[in-house]
Amino acid sequence: MKTIKHILTRYTVFLWALLKPLGAWGVLAAAALDGGFIGLPVDAVVAGYVYQDRSRFLLYVFMASAGSALGSIVIYVIGYTGGEEFLRKRMSAERFEKLHAAFNHHPFWALMFPAMLPPPTPFKLFVLAAAISEMSFVRFMLAVFCGRTVRFLILAVLTIKFGPNVVRLAGELFGHHYYWILAAAVMGLIVWLALHRKNRRKNKPTA
Repeated sequence: MKTIKHILTRYTVFLWALLKPLGAWGVLAAAALDGGFIGLPVDAVVAGYVYQDRSRFLLYVFMASAGSALGSIVIYVIGYTGGEEFLRKRMSAERFEKLHAAFNHHPFWALMFPAMLPPPTPFKLFVLAAAISEMSFVRFMLAVFCGRTVRFLILAVLTIKFGPNVVRLAGELFGHHYYWILAAAVMGLIVWLALHRKNRRKNKPTA
């Protein structure tokens, strides 16, 4: 375990040395690569930028969100042009049908919600599901950008308050209690959608 942590630390330092000269564009590049098939510790990168330049934390949040949305286009295109078989091989038929139904009924929230969650959430599978369900490209980009903005904004605020080590602490927390946190978040989303639908029906004028 110590060896793995040491390797990850050295890798993060090396990556930071490459991206730092690029300024805010380095955040966008790292997030774009992470949004595609190349996995990068983008949370650590964002936290590092925010911690060293707190006055521009919103810029780094938006650049990371935009980069993540741009990188996700690669997976979106793959899914749109024939990724259903790939996705079916990686989950049960029941789970696939539930995910497909979620995108048919609430496509924006079905993608934005996973985009808000940090690893180990399998976000790329949700991107594939969105493409397979033929989610509109504009709505797809907006959902990813909004979800990532929430995620990176929370990360930036925590980094300013507690320092860059919050990434490691959050990773350990999610690693040990991931399913409980995910269940609580899903329940919160369900309650919010139910209240939102109730308010819309209440405010809808009668014929």
